[in-house]
Amino acid sequence: MSNDDISETAKAVVRRNTEEVQGGGDYALYDELFSDDFVDHTPQPGRTPDKAGALELYQTLRAAFPDFHAVIHWQAADGNLVTTHKTYYGTHQGEFFGIAPTGREIRFETVDAMRVVDGRITEHWGVANLFSLMEQLGERPGTA
Repeated sequence: MSNDDISETAKAVVRRNTEEVQGGGDYALYDELFSDDFVDHTPQPGRTPDKAGALELYQTLRAAFPDFHAVIHWQAADGNLVTTHKTYYGTHQGEFFGIAPTGREIRFETVDAMRVVDGRITEHWGVANLFSLMEQLGERPGTA
């Protein structure tokens, strides 16, 4: 398999995670797409840096924003390492980090990198504009 084939296969796995797991809530697929020894190098506050912690974050986001979904702007791959720039959207209908539902529509940008080995996501690094998200929910981090 060529490096281009590896990259295209890896991009497809990451796209399925974004669209079907995060956007569709398909947690059976999550179990298929994520390696049991998955490591999140940038876990969100209060989450463990493993497969269970990432799943908990996905479930928390879908509970708070039932219509949670992303638009992928672009993906680039270097072998099995895929970088994705996307914008997430949703409507705040459940508690999120202690914030009661506001009914507000939200959007925030993310850039992340995921390593895919043998069709499964094994590592993640990411940067999300959570400050923007919190502002949209009426919170101003650091002002308490």
